[in-house]
Amino acid sequence: MSSSLVETIDVKAPVAITWALWSDVTQWPRFLSHVQRVDPIDERRFAWQLSLPGADKNFVAELTEVVTENRIAWKTVEGVHHAGVVTFHRIDASTSRVALQIEYDPQGFIERVGALTNLDSVLANYDLGEFQKLAELTAESGGTRDA
Repeated sequence: MSSSLVETIDVKAPVAITWALWSDVTQWPRFLSHVQRVDPIDERRFAWQLSLPGADKNFVAELTEVVTENRIAWKTVEGVHHAGVVTFHRIDASTSRVALQIEYDPQGFIERVGALTNLDSVLANYDLGEFQKLAELTAESGGTRDA
């Protein structure tokens, strides 16, 4: 059973800031609630450590496409099956839309229930909300990453 989700959020921050935050993997644990660590292996591959309800997951993902201030796509190369893309859209000079699309194969009872009940979508919306807060705080503070 394969599942997918697509979520978007409008952020009161320019694309340059939303892109900078999302393209820096060291920032991910700040806004992705289930991500404990992301460690770069090389320029294109990253080791992820997730803490999910009922299970911890470790996998390696590889960037498949990076277009500056436009999109970042990835897929797993070790561990769970997971692929995704995040795109950045300029609404105006100070607002951007961030769209997240993820394809994955739920493993085990808890993950299947999460997919069937849209809990995955709720978690994605929560994480996008956390990203929005971080990006808007960063924009308010003049674009520094340590907001």
